[in-house]
Amino acid sequence: MNHFEQEAYQNGYRVIAGIDEAGRGPLAGPVVAAAVILPLGYCHSEITDSKRLSAKKRERLYGVIKKEALAVGVGVVEPHRIDEINILRATLLAMAEAVEDLFLPPDYLLVDGLHRVPLDISQKTIVKGDTLSVSIASASIIAKVSRDQIMEIYHRQFPQYNFLKNKGYGTKEHRAAILAHGPCKIHRRSFKTTPPKQPLLQTADLFD
Repeated sequence: MNHFEQEAYQNGYRVIAGIDEAGRGPLAGPVVAAAVILPLGYCHSEITDSKRLSAKKRERLYGVIKKEALAVGVGVVEPHRIDEINILRATLLAMAEAVEDLFLPPDYLLVDGLHRVPLDISQKTIVKGDTLSVSIASASIIAKVSRDQIMEIYHRQFPQYNFLKNKGYGTKEHRAAILAHGPCKIHRRSFKTTPPKQPLLQTADLFD
């Protein structure tokens, strides 16, 4: 899991950050990205893609990463901004903010996915990087737990949508709540969805 980190080090880079995000797909809430710089040669047998971990294990590893990483940065882009610039640009913006949030400036980025972060820093994009790089996997855990914490706060403000359970994703229960109560301020007006028995309905239609 540290092959890409070692390769970057052998190529002369010394401060290597893994970058990943959480929350590209939900109907509500922000997209959150994280950047993590680990010690050279760092390994941890349990750190992998956050989607493969239980919530309990993610939260435990979140504490481990925060303690053992050299630096951790987080970037958050809220729903109104997602609607303004689209989710891809918002994701890359959150990633850039996460890198800029690091107190230790990186000289190389390992980025999950296909798209480069819009920063003038050498970087490598890695498809499914959260299963191949310990730095990216660590960032995926930090981003996911950070976003879940934000959605838990929103749940207390808007309990009718049950964000505590669905975290803003378009579950049947969540879509029904939008139809029953209308949208709240953290819903993304620009997203499409497929409610039961209404295959052509868009999220924007739910918000009318």
